[in-house]
Amino acid sequence: MSKKAVVLYSGGLDSTTCLALARAEGFEPYAMSFSYGQRHRHELEVARANARHFGAAEHLVVEFDLRKVGGSALTADIAVPKEGVGEEIPVTYVPARNTIFLSFALGWAEVLGAFDIFIGVNALDYSGYPDCRPEYIAAYEKMANLATKAGVEGTGRFRIHTPLIHLSKAEIIQKGLGLGVDYGRTHSCYDPTPEGLACGLCDSCRLRLKGFAEAGAADPVKYMNGEQ
Repeated sequence: MSKKAVVLYSGGLDSTTCLALARAEGFEPYAMSFSYGQRHRHELEVARANARHFGAAEHLVVEFDLRKVGGSALTADIAVPKEGVGEEIPVTYVPARNTIFLSFALGWAEVLGAFDIFIGVNALDYSGYPDCRPEYIAAYEKMANLATKAGVEGTGRFRIHTPLIHLSKAEIIQKGLGLGVDYGRTHSCYDPTPEGLACGLCDSCRLRLKGFAEAGAADPVKYMNGEQ
C-alpha cells in the first residue's frame, strides 16, 4: 500500500512537477492549496480543476486572508514588478507564506497519518525568496518533529521533501515532461488578465519562459503577447 504524502499544490509548474514526482516515488499524494487573498487567483482555479487529473487522492483548499497583513505585491495594492529578475528579494515575496503553508500541511499530515510533505521550492532559478532555501527547510523539518504529537511520541518522523530545490527550471521541466506532465494545464503568472492569460513579464513568467527555452520545449500556455 502506498504511503500518504501531503503535497503543497498551487497549480503552477513547480508544484505540479512536485506532485508528479511524489507519485513516481510511490506516494499517494494528498494535494493542499490555499486561497489566501492572492491577486493571481487564476492559479487557484487551475489547482481546483487539475489536482485530481494530476493524481491527487484528495484535494483540500484552505482559506485565509493575508491581505489583512499585506506587505506584498501579491496580497496588497502594490504593482507587480515586470522589469526583470533582480538580485534583491522582490516585492512579490509574501511574508511568512511558506511557513504558514507548511504549518497547515503539517497539521493535515498528522491527521492523515502521513509523515511526508512535498513542497516545490527551488533555490536555483527563483526570485530569491528566503523561505525557499535549504537551510530554511531543514530548520522547519526539525521544528516539525519537535512540535507534533507524533514527533514527541516517536510514532514517526516527519520529512519535508524538496525534490526541485537544486534543479534549474529547465531541469524541472525536463523531469516533468519525462513523467508525462501536461504543462498546458498549469499556471505560473503573478499578474494574469481576467481571462487567465499570462503577462509574460513578471518574474514567474520570465523564469518559466527561460526554463522552456533552455529545455528546448515550447511553453503550451497562452500569453498576452500571443507567445506560446
